[in-house]
Amino acid sequence: MLAAATLIGVPAAPASADDAFYTPPAPLPAGSPGDIIKSQPSRYDNSTATRIMYLSRDAKDQPIPVTGTVFVPTKAWGGPGPRPVVAYAPFTAGMGDQCAPSKTLAGEGQNDIVAIFQKGYIDRLLDKGIAVAQTDYEGLGTPGDHPYVMRLSEAHTVLDVLRAAKRLPAAGLPADGPAGIVGYSEGGGASASAAELASTYAPELNIKGAYAGAPPADKAKLAKSLDGSLYAAFAGYSLIGIQTSYPEADIPGLANDQGKKLFEEAAKTCTLDGMLKYMFMQTKSLTRDGRPIADYLDQAPFDKIVAENRIGTLKPAMPVEIQHSPFDDVIPQEIGKQLAKDWCAKGANVTFDGALIASPVFAHITGAVTAPATAAAWMNDRFQDKPVTGNCGSF
Repeated sequence: MLAAATLIGVPAAPASADDAFYTPPAPLPAGSPGDIIKSQPSRYDNSTATRIMYLSRDAKDQPIPVTGTVFVPTKAWGGPGPRPVVAYAPFTAGMGDQCAPSKTLAGEGQNDIVAIFQKGYIDRLLDKGIAVAQTDYEGLGTPGDHPYVMRLSEAHTVLDVLRAAKRLPAAGLPADGPAGIVGYSEGGGASASAAELASTYAPELNIKGAYAGAPPADKAKLAKSLDGSLYAAFAGYSLIGIQTSYPEADIPGLANDQGKKLFEEAAKTCTLDGMLKYMFMQTKSLTRDGRPIADYLDQAPFDKIVAENRIGTLKPAMPVEIQHSPFDDVIPQEIGKQLAKDWCAKGANVTFDGALIASPVFAHITGAVTAPATAAAWMNDRFQDKPVTGNCGSF
């Protein structure tokens, strides 16, 4: 959900010379989640970068193609054991295929300031000799809409990009080698979702820890806090996400003409464009009966959808750190804190850092600038086998 707070765009680079890479074979090949469908060299400083398309599963547990990038740093790993790999779950890049991080991080497609923010997380990990496996999530780059902040789809794609990285021969990452997960904002939710589903969906992965910055764990609360705000585009993105993962919700059937237009147009925007276009939008202006979206969430089928997408219902099997600024103006800190409490109540090893350095203005974005250093250091400590006991009961 990270927005380009400074509202500065970087001129777009030419589109990739190989757009056909993002077209999956039809039918999809048989295989297991994490199997690589195809790959091609990409480019990224201080690493050998490989763009991949791999198999994953959507919210209905159906096979889907997903793209991403595997970065192997030129810097050697200096810690114990084989080189570790971290799944990087990107924050909000947008909804259009041109926004896929595997394109923008390589300087292709819609390259704006969001890609620069994404680089901060990857660069900090590469600088420690840690490999990175970045997912585009479902529907970014590949056909179909992106199921924005939908828990099951995003958890699957994050865990499966780790599997894919380990199955990429050029990466040289052993199947049983150490792994981790890092994400902020939308990526924080994806990281948290993957952390709590890992033991059942991908039990073979040796995940040493997961970092979740400003996770959008409770969609019902966000439906109220985002509505009519500077970041109202994210509420619109969420509606597209729900419809993508749960077509039975029939959100277009609830929409008026303005709402239907939003569905068509917002699905093609990247973060900066969407934020500027839809800031201060009120969702009651999108519905036929004039009710805001939050008013629907306690009735069928939305009540079950909200419940299924709440993060914190399962115990993560690995240590987790949640970092969340008290000034966060996109995802209120109380949401991240409640997630930490929910996990603590289940006996998880949780560290909650409620003092993420951020300015009181645009705190969500400025927090994203300071978070990468903490995320990389915390993950590096896990790979160095340093013990962590968490701080449950102290927040």
